[in-house]
Amino acid sequence: MKRSEINSIIREMEQLITDYRISLPPFCNWTPEQWQHRGHEYDEIRDNMLGWDITDYGLNNYNNTGFALITLRSGSQTDDRYPKPYAEKLLYLRENQLAPMHFHWIKMEDIINRGGGDLDITVYNDDGNGGLADTNVTVHSDGRVYTVPAGTAIRLHPGESITITPYLYHEFHGVPGTGSVLIGEVSRCNDDSSDNRFYEPIGRFPAIEEDEEPYRLLCFEYPPAQ
Repeated sequence: MKRSEINSIIREMEQLITDYRISLPPFCNWTPEQWQHRGHEYDEIRDNMLGWDITDYGLNNYNNTGFALITLRSGSQTDDRYPKPYAEKLLYLRENQLAPMHFHWIKMEDIINRGGGDLDITVYNDDGNGGLADTNVTVHSDGRVYTVPAGTAIRLHPGESITITPYLYHEFHGVPGTGSVLIGEVSRCNDDSSDNRFYEPIGRFPAIEEDEEPYRLLCFEYPPAQ
C-alpha cells in the first residue's frame, strides 16, 4: 500500500469517529515526531501493538479486501507484565469491503455493529484440519442462542453483535447499499502476530510504499524508547 493511501484511510476513519462523537485515547493522536520522545513508560503500547492498523492482507486491493482498525487496549497472551485479560478495538469497514475467512486459536470476541451500514458475518466450524466443516454452527448473538447451516451469513444491523469462539471461521463484509460500518470488538487478549489462522494463505500487515510522510505511525512502526 502507498503511505498516501494509508494516511487518507486514517483521516477517513478519524472523521467517522468524530461524527459518532467517540473520543480516542491520547496515543491514537500522536504524530510520528511525538513518538520519538515517548519513553519506556509507554512500552505497553509498543509491546501489545496498540494503536492504528491498516491492512490489505498483502493483496494490494484494499477497496475489496482489507480494513482499518485501532486497538484501544489489550493485555498479552504471553507476557506476564501485561496481565489484562481483555482487549478492545474499533474497526472501519467500507461498504462491500471484505475481511477474509479466518479463526483464532485463543481469542474469543464479540463483534459489534456500532453504527453505519449493515454487516454480514459468514460462519463455519473448523473441521479439525484447518478446513471448513459442513456442520451446523451454533450462534450466540445478543442473548440469543440458535443454530444455522454452515456458510450462513449472519446480518448485524447497527447495535447488534455476535460472539466468535475459538476455531470458529468467520468472514465479514459491509452490505452493499447500506454504507460504511463502524465496528466494535471486545475480546480476550489480542495477538495478531500468532493467533490468526487464515483459510487461504495471505499476509496480515501491509508492505508500504513511502510516497509521502506518515500522518500516524502504525502499530508495528513505533520507534524504541530512548
